Amino acid sequence: MALEYTDLFARLAAGDANGVVKAFAANPAFRAAEWEELTTEDNPYRRPVRPDDLAWLDYGKPMPVAKALKLSALLGHRMLRNVYDSGLLHLPPAAGPAAAADGALFYDERNRVLGAMAAPVLERHLFTLLESERKPLAGYAPEQVAAAVGAYHEQRLAEPGRAFAAALSTKDRKASATFVLLQLSAYLPASRAAVGRAALGEYDIAHPGARIALLDDYRTWAGLHGQYRALLEGAGLKTTTGAYWQLYLGTSLARGNHLHRLSRDREKYPEFLGALLHHGIDQAVTAAGFADVFEDGFGTRPALFDHFGLEPGHLGDLTGRWVEPLLRLYGPSGVERFHHGFADAAWLAGLWDEDLARQLAWADSIPEHQDKAERISRYIQDNGITVDLDTFVESHEETSTTHVHDEHRLVMVERGQMHFWNNVTHKIALHEGDKVLIPVSRLHGSTVLSGECTYHQPIIPEDMYARF
Repeated sequence: MALEYTDLFARLAAGDANGVVKAFAANPAFRAAEWEELTTEDNPYRRPVRPDDLAWLDYGKPMPVAKALKLSALLGHRMLRNVYDSGLLHLPPAAGPAAAADGALFYDERNRVLGAMAAPVLERHLFTLLESERKPLAGYAPEQVAAAVGAYHEQRLAEPGRAFAAALSTKDRKASATFVLLQLSAYLPASRAAVGRAALGEYDIAHPGARIALLDDYRTWAGLHGQYRALLEGAGLKTTTGAYWQLYLGTSLARGNHLHRLSRDREKYPEFLGALLHHGIDQAVTAAGFADVFEDGFGTRPALFDHFGLEPGHLGDLTGRWVEPLLRLYGPSGVERFHHGFADAAWLAGLWDEDLARQLAWADSIPEHQDKAERISRYIQDNGITVDLDTFVESHEETSTTHVHDEHRLVMVERGQMHFWNNVTHKIALHEGDKVLIPVSRLHGSTVLSGECTYHQPIIPEDMYARF
């Protein structure tokens, strides 16, 4: 084991950061999903990552903004969440051999050491882009930062998010509400766990009241767990960590990962407090939207959001409680860094809103995308157009772990049958001759139903996609 670690450290020193990530992802608990593992309600350690895709993905360099909704982001955030969660206690709802075996792999020394080496590689790949997306303020005096935060709060009150309107405009409201709830479960508990982690330490003299404020935040969340559980169980879901792992959008994982990253890196205390303030504002301004979607989809308005819809904590005392102590501790740069954490969390929330709205609209219009696929296929054939094409031959029960594509694709079944899925509520049956259009960055997976299934995936250029 010691020789293996020495080799991995040598790889890092030699610049083979991608090799370290591959070694971490090779944990059997992260292997590709099998047909009976579409959900893992009894096993919080089974986290499919699609490790085979790491053969052509490169985590050794920062990810450009253009790929923030693409495959390297999704798989990267899956791996990073696994790193972060391996440092926290997660227990299965009941003892069982699968959870025991995967739990041993999830918490063993090798996984924790490899995770410690992979984390900075993944963080650099996934979060460097935030630096280019920040809109600088004219200055970073405490009153300027407070004014910027106040303006953002007012803007979000007026525009809480597109995703809620998208969910309420779909045909299958229960399916949409379920998918929205899955995304909330992907980042809300993670963000609160990050706060609990950040509260640990001795810093009261330097920053009076901060530890109590963080502990109160985490204690409040722990006290609301019964209402959170009631919300999920009312939708037919369970609260097991990672229960619906394959249905979490990369942007949902990213929001929790961002706060985890800042809470773990003690040098980023100002950024963490800024991001935490954003989470409080976001929680308050979206509470009514979540409650509306869940009441519409499930028939009952959840009480959980009565607590979340309050004035965001510490906003009224922003300067005195948070900004001025940072100015004393870190100088002017501490205030600027506080705003960086706030701005980065806001950017990730905006990306999540866009991603979720698009996913909901696409998942609710599969018949229309089947019709578009037929028309695109006919257009290609009638005009003798050559497009890049991937062909797959898969056997019975072979399963494609949920993923996104970096380009628009058709799925065309030549022979056999398969289930195509993008939610826990239902599956879509595809038979010989069936086709469906999958736009770039839309989350989906599949399982073969027949003895063998042959299907093709033509890659559709952007200009052709736009025609239809």
